[in-house]
Amino acid sequence: MRRVLLVLSAILLVQFQAVSASAATLVARVSVSGQTMTVSQNGVVKYRWPVSTGRKGYGTPKGTWSAKWLSRNHRSRKYNNAPMPFAVFYNGGYAVHATYDTKRLGRPASHGCVRLHPDNAATFFRLARAAGLANTRIVVAR
Repeated sequence: MRRVLLVLSAILLVQFQAVSASAATLVARVSVSGQTMTVSQNGVVKYRWPVSTGRKGYGTPKGTWSAKWLSRNHRSRKYNNAPMPFAVFYNGGYAVHATYDTKRLGRPASHGCVRLHPDNAATFFRLARAAGLANTRIVVAR
């Protein structure tokens, strides 16, 4: 009986260790001055994309947040029902999301959100959903 308990304990321990090891830590670092977002998973840089952050009069808040909620086809209630596809919300109404105004990527153009090319936003959305909100962090720095 004791041997059976030891074997079962060992199996459970291995399973729980595998779960915690596979829980990815996803970090998106947004450089407002560089207008880029660098995405790292488990400390390894996976992507670096151009973004648009807040234009004059609409700054993008600086700081570090965990992702709060996801919305695949979100529309802005504040700005004329503007599309915000693949939105990863991190600070109140601020989100990382897709834009169809891709010619303005690489320079400030938003009302404060972090805008990405639709393909890149879809990738980040998928990564955040897979990693889990608690394991997804957005860092916005000058």
